Amino acid sequence: MIVPDWIDDGSEIEDTFGNGERAVTWLRKLKHPKNPALGHPFQLDPWQERIVRRIYGPRHPDGTRVVRRVVLLLPRGNRKTSLAAALTLLHLMGPERQAGGLIVSAASAHEQARELYEEAAGIVQGDPRMRKHLSVLDYKSRISFGAERTRYVAVASDGKVLHGKTPNVVIADELHAWEGRAGLRQWEALDSALVKIPGTLMIIASTAGRGQENLAWEQVNYAVRVQKGEIEDPATLPVIFMAEAEDDWLDEALWTAVNPGLKHGYPDIMGFRDKAAKAAHSAFERDAFKQLNLNQWLDASTSPFVDMHVYDQGALPVDLDELELVQSPCWLGVDLSKNEDLTVVVACWEDGGGGYQVRPWFFCPEDNLRNRGDHHGVDYLTWAEEDFIIPTPGNVVDFRFVADHIRELCARFNVREAAFDPHMGRHMMAELGEEGLPVVEFRQGWVTMAPAVKELERAIIAGRFIHGGNPVLRWNFENIQLQTDAAGNASFHKGKSGNKIDGAVAAAMAVARCAEGEGQFISDQDWFTEDMWTA
Repeated sequence: MIVPDWIDDGSEIEDTFGNGERAVTWLRKLKHPKNPALGHPFQLDPWQERIVRRIYGPRHPDGTRVVRRVVLLLPRGNRKTSLAAALTLLHLMGPERQAGGLIVSAASAHEQARELYEEAAGIVQGDPRMRKHLSVLDYKSRISFGAERTRYVAVASDGKVLHGKTPNVVIADELHAWEGRAGLRQWEALDSALVKIPGTLMIIASTAGRGQENLAWEQVNYAVRVQKGEIEDPATLPVIFMAEAEDDWLDEALWTAVNPGLKHGYPDIMGFRDKAAKAAHSAFERDAFKQLNLNQWLDASTSPFVDMHVYDQGALPVDLDELELVQSPCWLGVDLSKNEDLTVVVACWEDGGGGYQVRPWFFCPEDNLRNRGDHHGVDYLTWAEEDFIIPTPGNVVDFRFVADHIRELCARFNVREAAFDPHMGRHMMAELGEEGLPVVEFRQGWVTMAPAVKELERAIIAGRFIHGGNPVLRWNFENIQLQTDAAGNASFHKGKSGNKIDGAVAAAMAVARCAEGEGQFISDQDWFTEDMWTA
């Protein structure tokens, strides 16, 4: 599990100018209409207080705040929204306000954006002292403090992009739900605006999401590395409470560790036990419990092919030069897909111990490359710059480039077969076959794909599927949803998301043909001896 070690160790938190103490004192004077205690005080528990002190206490010699970015990752039910609303008001009319300042909270959709706004508005409307000074414009989701001309506005990531605005504070709510092109553009607009003026603050307040090829995981993963001490970045304050894949999700000690509010009565422990009991009998409920209640970052698919932390164990280098030198037998899986998006060729070599090494090559139309990736919530442009995607000229994949690449692979390696689904590949198969290249059909139906999927799964679980850590291939694998027929045979499906699985399909094809040819491969080793090199 991942938790901040300073959250309850009693260690001293730097507060040279007293800003941390000032912020805590002001927040304790707030009222919360939902608190049944006498006077409806705002409940700021010790773990929350230490977060506030860590944000506002440490200062540079000139008095400016050290922390410019907070990544607060909490399981559901730990009053993240209440804390975010209180910090909003701290900057709107509290001691952290700046004259003319703008505080923006953004969420994935209008209804989600209203949650934080309504929490802040409820605190204001429930306190006569605040109502006298603050103007609440509900129809605009805006609260303003006229005396200082400070404003707070809530927006949706799928709404109008806030270009041209200069916020002092941005609160990105449930960043894991910001999807597609609209979410990415809103993030870019808000994040880039924070460099316009000094003393700005970004607060990412979220629960865990799914998949690693997305905006939220990029931010969270960086913060996790800072929290673990792998990266030194005083300007980033990670407050990550997260269960990990290897943790025992039924361990109540784990529940308490990653839910800092449990010690103070929230979330409800009896509700936790009830959810866990249901999750023990339902994979769907178990995934929901792990993600929402234990904050475990899950795979993208709701019915994943394999656990991605197991898949990641195969992220070891694949030495193409060595494979070329020894001329190890090679099998290709080719998924041409539709010609307006990803096409992939995967090469597979048997490793001599019942496992496989694979190397994928992805092709995508060069025109409008960024928008193609945005549509799926990933960054095709960066992948192309880093040579994980090969752009082909025009607005469709130029299959001539793919065919030439297959020719080059056959010339370089000892390619025994190049397997195609004839549905899309019949023309290329005919062309390459006429040249004497070893093309074969591999239909993507139950009869052929079920054993291919089974063999691929066996290799991954056994830690014998080496893939080099290619991020596009990983994204394809985490998008897989399994389809199972009445006989229990499994096949790949991309689900309702429409996200790409082509690389995983081609890998399964290549592995299946490699497995079929293992006997030939072993007998070939009889003549491959050191004597040949010394003769």
